[in-house]
Amino acid sequence: MKKWKLLYNHKSKVDEIVKILLKNRGLTNKKEIDRFLNPRLSGVTAKSVGINKNQLEKTIKRINKAIKKKEEVIVFGDYDVDGISGAAILWETLTEAGAKALPYIPHRLDEGYGLSKIGIDNLLLKNPKIKLIITVDNGIVASEAVEYANKKGIDIIITDHHVPSKNLPNAHAIFHTTKLCGAGVAWLLSQEILNSKFEILNKSQITNHESQTNQHLELVALATVADLVPLTEANRTLVKFGIEDLRKTKRLGLLALIKEAGIDKDLIDIFEIGHVIAPRLNAMGRLEYAMDSLRLLCTKDLKRAEALTEKLGSTNKRRQELTISAFEHARLKITNLPAGKAGLKSQIPKLLFIAHESYQQGVIGLVAGRLVEEFYRPSIVLSIGEKYSKASARSIPGFNIIEFIRGASDLLVDAGGHPMAAGFTVETSKIAVLEKKFEELAVKLLDTEKLKRILNIDLEVLLSYINFEFYKKLQKLAPFGIGNPTPVFLSKNLTVEDMRLVGNDGLHLKLRVQKDGKYFDAIGFGLGDRANEIRIGDKIDLVYTIDEDRWNGNSRIQLKIKDFRKIE
Repeated sequence: MKKWKLLYNHKSKVDEIVKILLKNRGLTNKKEIDRFLNPRLSGVTAKSVGINKNQLEKTIKRINKAIKKKEEVIVFGDYDVDGISGAAILWETLTEAGAKALPYIPHRLDEGYGLSKIGIDNLLLKNPKIKLIITVDNGIVASEAVEYANKKGIDIIITDHHVPSKNLPNAHAIFHTTKLCGAGVAWLLSQEILNSKFEILNKSQITNHESQTNQHLELVALATVADLVPLTEANRTLVKFGIEDLRKTKRLGLLALIKEAGIDKDLIDIFEIGHVIAPRLNAMGRLEYAMDSLRLLCTKDLKRAEALTEKLGSTNKRRQELTISAFEHARLKITNLPAGKAGLKSQIPKLLFIAHESYQQGVIGLVAGRLVEEFYRPSIVLSIGEKYSKASARSIPGFNIIEFIRGASDLLVDAGGHPMAAGFTVETSKIAVLEKKFEELAVKLLDTEKLKRILNIDLEVLLSYINFEFYKKLQKLAPFGIGNPTPVFLSKNLTVEDMRLVGNDGLHLKLRVQKDGKYFDAIGFGLGDRANEIRIGDKIDLVYTIDEDRWNGNSRIQLKIKDFRKIE
């Protein structure tokens, strides 16, 4: 049962609603509102996101040196969409600037996450003359690997957005902010490279600076949405302009991927990125080798783009099957816990900690996310290995999971991540001790209020307010996502005129509701199991978002149901 929380509990006129929505998002003064409604790309700078000026200068000087001396430079990315996109951005920029650069993505199973000793050794086998490694979307907690590189005579520049540990790595320079995703940080560095005052390159070498900039924004949009960072301030600006560019993309790999997925390029938005494009790009890094996803983003060969797209598509289907299998297994383990420990849903542990040797490392983060959706508990899922085990964690609003995990750092090999998503490595022999420590910490830190599923509702509106003009006003607040949610409305005392189940196995609930002669269709995705709560003719209070339903060239307004309550 969701607890409804009305953020604005007063009667409102239709022309006041956008102002109320802005206030609900913490935007009250004129300057903030103007910046939100009229974002400017020029406002996203290293300074505006808090990147250290001295570290920026050291970064640019070292890259300048590498270009002048024709040193071999490695762009060391990560195997998710953020790391792949960021690596593509920085590698393309460096190459255009005249650097002798190569991209590198570590193998999840063979090398693990981020910069590592084994990764450096593997690079040196192929490129013994490496003098500079630039990390993308990793490195801020890689102190041991950085020291190892230093001993090998390799300078490290870290570009990252993850939460740092207390002691920063002894890198040549650290280009870091938590206000962007990893690819956003890489994009900012690419802008600094292209606009450098250090005469990093002959400007005539860059054939079309503006084209290069815009071409990379589409990758920043992909990464920002896929990495689930808040769509506020600089992130929102980059995604807004990036989506516009994504709809016009000329990247052959993305065009092939969009075609294979069967989506309309002109209508690509947050949903299509997060649920269609990103999972395909992520699939390779989860189960195979993410270099193929990077190759797809950068290829200029149509046949290769099509072949790589087919490979990504089939790998993604396998990823879906493994995720479902592991999730069902984990779910059963939780629901079958002894009554004293779990039993009824309300008695399920405050923190879910599930480990099994059958879980693939590449899908445990997805399984943890599904457990959070199902049970509304912070969830940690481990893939048990012979000597070491890998874990992924997902959290609920208001509970900083990386801070929580670091509370047991004495038992861990390493840990990194964000407040809402993190990961760590632990010696397999210490799993039982770690679980006990996490249970004790969770009891202290997670109260019952935090574990209540809350549905935030912006305000109550009349059905008579809703039309295409109203919908277009709401779109001024887009793009919507974490930190800037789609506006949620409440309409009371509606009559259910019609209802039916739609989709496979009647998974979704379709209603037709009306009040005072105003009718709307409403769809409740995944709410088919609640059809027995109401009948035609019943009165309900409805919580929903407003969507444009496009079909066969026609458009109409549709309500997307978040929740409902029958009026007794």
